[in-house]
Amino acid sequence: MHVKSLESAQPYEAPNHFDVKALRLQGFEEGGPRNFWVGLSHILPGGGAGPDASPLEKVYVVLAGRIRVSAEGEDRVLQTFDSVCIGPNVERTLTNPGNEVATILVVMPYPPKK
Repeated sequence: MHVKSLESAQPYEAPNHFDVKALRLQGFEEGGPRNFWVGLSHILPGGGAGPDASPLEKVYVVLAGRIRVSAEGEDRVLQTFDSVCIGPNVERTLTNPGNEVATILVVMPYPPKK
């Protein structure tokens, strides 16, 4: 069992994100998950990420607020406890269309080792 408090979560900068504050809750550490990592992102109104794609699939779970996700010709607004899986190499855009901070949980596999 690997318990980590919110106070010990480390911030990280995600590429091509704007008006987003992100914390790594689990992963990239001794005793943590071996196949994936988990992040918590707070997205200011109008903030977001992309458009971009990565070779890794990812899952976003909305914990508070609303998030607009655009990918593969679809445009959806997710609300609290809605989730989306974005496949590998799929270009996506993520924005907060509301006037309150949106909070999402991010789950991604580790990048392949070189």
